[in-house]
Amino acid sequence: MFLSLVLLGLCICFIILHLTPRRPKNFPPGPPVLPILGNILHLNLKNPLEDFEKLRKSYGNVYSLFLGPRPSVVINGVKAMKEAMRPGKTVPRFTAQSGGKRFCTLCNIVLEHRRKSAVLQMFLQWKQLTDCDVLCSCTMLFCAIVSNISFTGKTLTPQIMFHNVASNIMCQVVFGTRYEYDDEFITTIVQSAIEITKAANGPWTTLYSSFPWIRKLPLPFNKSFKAVKRCSDLVLQSLNEHKKTRVPGEPRDFLDSEDSTFSEDKLIFTAIDLMIAGTDTTSNTLLTAFLYLINHPHIQERCQQEIDRVLEGKDQVCFDDRHQMPYVQAVIHEVQRIANTVPLSVFHCTTKDTELAGYSIPKGTRIIQNLTTVLKEEGQWKYPHEFNPGNFLNDQGEFVKPDAFMPFSAGPRVCLGEGLARMELFLIMVTLLRKFKFIWPEDTGEPDYTPVFGITMTPKPYPMKVQHRL
Repeated sequence: MFLSLVLLGLCICFIILHLTPRRPKNFPPGPPVLPILGNILHLNLKNPLEDFEKLRKSYGNVYSLFLGPRPSVVINGVKAMKEAMRPGKTVPRFTAQSGGKRFCTLCNIVLEHRRKSAVLQMFLQWKQLTDCDVLCSCTMLFCAIVSNISFTGKTLTPQIMFHNVASNIMCQVVFGTRYEYDDEFITTIVQSAIEITKAANGPWTTLYSSFPWIRKLPLPFNKSFKAVKRCSDLVLQSLNEHKKTRVPGEPRDFLDSEDSTFSEDKLIFTAIDLMIAGTDTTSNTLLTAFLYLINHPHIQERCQQEIDRVLEGKDQVCFDDRHQMPYVQAVIHEVQRIANTVPLSVFHCTTKDTELAGYSIPKGTRIIQNLTTVLKEEGQWKYPHEFNPGNFLNDQGEFVKPDAFMPFSAGPRVCLGEGLARMELFLIMVTLLRKFKFIWPEDTGEPDYTPVFGITMTPKPYPMKVQHRL
């Protein structure tokens, strides 16, 4: 009996040791690892950013974690980030899985096609989405504001409003069409995007990614697959309509793009990626912008003074006007810094055995960019922990962009949507501020600036009042 217990104990110890992940030789340091779970228990899955910061203080700017059995290296700070993201060091690799079927996201397609395919060429030609196209969507937004509040001083919540305008702009890129906001197509797209990002922003995402064996279980994350299915059905419907009128060699939008190596499934799922990513990031940045502007009326007023001066006599703003608006430019960039919309960027992986900060990192290691540490790094910013446009202005009041400004990541794999996002934010914010004054309701109490953590950071719902300036 005693011998049996000893053997059982030895077997259990052997299994535990076998299931406990081990750090490779000269691998970045990190907290102790548990069998199977890795370092999951070291993180608050609802918002791990504070835990990441504690680990940074303990183990340095480059440290390792095991999310389940798989090793990850977390990169913090401007210096380590620039070294890691330089050409040839790492590449994006971010795959999703739905119903057991793996599909590539836009980042994978960029890697496969080296930015040469007709599909990517179509999407990367941002200038095809002209200032007037964006402004048309903005005009729809104004109509929504008018119909909702009738300029009577009523309080409104802007969440759906900003989701709608950002989604409509992406519809122009992907489908070549803008929709009325009561149209079933766009309402389904917006609602599905909200459901998908809500699921993706929850703790189940980390568990789902870390433990592949739970993916077929009936867990809360699976609800997002129904939303993906609704989106894919709509995209397929639009794609079939495009096929009837498509002219070879004359693409009108993303769905018209042709490439013999680009399957229909990839086209559909990439279109969904673009719609969700382009809608969620832009709308959340706009929500952050107006949350701060209505609670910093002196900053809002100074923006409006500069806008009035530069646009005097003009019917509408154009993107080139940004060069004459240094303060507005500073405010928009400060909003992006403080919003920290994608705090952990898109996960990358090493393409070969490499070295970083003196550590050895094997091929295939997941790389997590903690952009929060860059956008708020002391020594890189004049006011790292407060909302202040002075972070982007020199002593002469000219707009400057510090090296630590990396809301779109860094290196050759920087976010493909940066150009479009910059244009959207400038044109939408300037047009809105030119026409309206935004006010924090007096009976609302103090604003809560704490965002809801997720793949994208989302401001908590808040109310605002709108007054016509003209």
